[in-house]
Amino acid sequence: MTPVSVERDGALAVVTISNPPVNALSHAVRSALEQTFKELSDDDTTKAVVLIGDGRFFVAGADINEFGKPLKEPNLPGLINFIEATDLITVAAIHGMALGGGLELSLGCGHRIAARGARFSLPETQLGLLPGAGGTQRVPRLIGLRRTFEMVTSPKQLTTEDALEVGLIDEVVELDALKESAKALAISMIDKPKRRVGEFPKPNPNPEALAEFTKRYQKDRPGQFALAQAIQSVAASAELPIKEGMKQERERFYECMKSPERDAFIHAFFAERRCAKVPGLEGATPREITSVGVIGGGTMGAGIVASALLSGLSATMIERDQDAVSAGRDRVMGILKGALKRGKLKQSRWEEIEAGAFNAGEDYTLLSDVDLVIEAVFEDMDVKKQVFAKLDAACKEDAILATNTSYLDINEIAVSTSRPGQVIGLHFFSPAHIMKLLEIVEGDHTDPTTLVTSFAFAKKLKKTAVRAGVCDGFIGNRILSVYRLAADYMVADGATPYEIDEALRNFGFPMGPYQVSDLAGLDIGWATRKRRAATRDPKERYVTFLDKICEQGWFGRKTGRGIYIYDDENPSGKPDNEVLRIIGESRGNVSESLRTFSESQILARYMAAMVNEAAKVIDEGIALRPSDVDVTFLYGYGFPRYRGGPTHYADTVGIKAILDDIKKFAEEDAFFWQPAPLLEKLAHEGRTFAELNET
Repeated sequence: MTPVSVERDGALAVVTISNPPVNALSHAVRSALEQTFKELSDDDTTKAVVLIGDGRFFVAGADINEFGKPLKEPNLPGLINFIEATDLITVAAIHGMALGGGLELSLGCGHRIAARGARFSLPETQLGLLPGAGGTQRVPRLIGLRRTFEMVTSPKQLTTEDALEVGLIDEVVELDALKESAKALAISMIDKPKRRVGEFPKPNPNPEALAEFTKRYQKDRPGQFALAQAIQSVAASAELPIKEGMKQERERFYECMKSPERDAFIHAFFAERRCAKVPGLEGATPREITSVGVIGGGTMGAGIVASALLSGLSATMIERDQDAVSAGRDRVMGILKGALKRGKLKQSRWEEIEAGAFNAGEDYTLLSDVDLVIEAVFEDMDVKKQVFAKLDAACKEDAILATNTSYLDINEIAVSTSRPGQVIGLHFFSPAHIMKLLEIVEGDHTDPTTLVTSFAFAKKLKKTAVRAGVCDGFIGNRILSVYRLAADYMVADGATPYEIDEALRNFGFPMGPYQVSDLAGLDIGWATRKRRAATRDPKERYVTFLDKICEQGWFGRKTGRGIYIYDDENPSGKPDNEVLRIIGESRGNVSESLRTFSESQILARYMAAMVNEAAKVIDEGIALRPSDVDVTFLYGYGFPRYRGGPTHYADTVGIKAILDDIKKFAEEDAFFWQPAPLLEKLAHEGRTFAELNET
């Protein structure tokens, strides 16, 4: 079937793009559009064209199957320029989405009319690119520099109301009137001068906005090449004629195409889609989940309840007593009130929640009909077993029982129930109603139906789910514990936590590891170290400065003091000289062995520890593939997306180079710096982690 069809009506032609599911601008679509517009332009009877999409969308952007591949002619800028250059009156009739190249295509038309509910965006910088088909030149001519800066630096989608207000579109109609309204508009314009967005006046220069957005990206998303190029390209629209502006835009686009950042973004894009493919689930059918129970109303439990309610599910929260029930309910409703205020929750849904979609109490019998229960109580095996015994007795026969544990053995929990096949780990990340990652931990006994249902549940919650195997910490926290230890060793050897945090922020993490610890609570790591003390290998080096800080009652932000001091003047924290004194005392009399660490040395050790443990996690089957590790760290641990994730980063800098670093570090501490067998194997064979994603 041709991806482009033409319906003629006298002097009017309706050109329909049909490339399901999202009408992506594939090579076949571009070729067909070019041929169609050439034929219509050569036809003296055709005076006007309506361009519309079939199905649910106008055009939702580029074809993902062409990502990372050489571009084929006709390219999109040339196609759009040709459409704009014809004498045909052109109207884009937009419904669903006009994203990226889809929005740029609509700008090649003289007029844009949209169905209510349509969405518009220029998300290319999220893929390491800039809008390269006129988006940085035509959009500013319609809506000005400031609003265009907002569009190219954010994935946020404009609503039809927003787009109409700023001038991106000309008219909003109801969906069932879209086609006829577009046809009427096109016909009414036949005897009027052709309108070309590229011929609109250049936008007024706005140096203040340029400085503001440049400063913002340098602070929030440092080092991102495509973002810098996009901002500069938009700014050029105020200085250059359209032809020259388009030329510099395309040159910047090709520079982005060649950048390592682009490869990292593409890797991340496909890694996210790959992680949902779990071997052995092809024939499994998920159960329908409409109601959930949550045990615990603390920060994590309340976040999970809110996430379920925001996704349209009913939720029941169980706490130990009425005071805890009341406090938990208040936490949930506080989250929901915030969502209502920000427009993330509709008033009608709020009323459903108040009318009974959310229930809270002490009695486990309230869970008798729920489809899935998530335990989110204190991280103690005996406590969790007691909870699961109650759930086993109270819940219906086919209910799934999940634990939100961050570290504990799910197999041990599962065999303490009468339904080990229906026990699974659902490890949410805090705050659970915001963080996208969900580690789905498959136990030895977890059956395929439970696993596939958990993935379907994650999708309903709009979470990115990664399958993990059972070990202490699963994928993310297991790797975290190792690279955090590498950071602690550097502090013990002469670095400061503040130097390490700064180095990792400069690398692209939104926060350094010690800032993250303060945010999560230093007492969490302290409890873990105590739990592991009895089984700690005597050959392991143990540093004490974090324990000594916790002994002061300084647990981070929640106590106003941790590694950093938090007060009204320093809500994000300021370095603490008293912490430096404690660190100095914990080092003992070793001043002659202390040293300074450069930023590159900090990164080398931190990333080597991360990659080495990732290789062990992959080799043991805890992670199914390297890209699953990357998704875990991109969505759960703030790893900079423009670097692709730990294993992609390792491929970029070279696995042999990282292995050589590990061997060098092992000369100081052979117990900690033990090279992963998989890392050695890949280095010896000259292979990459990426090759393992395809096996």
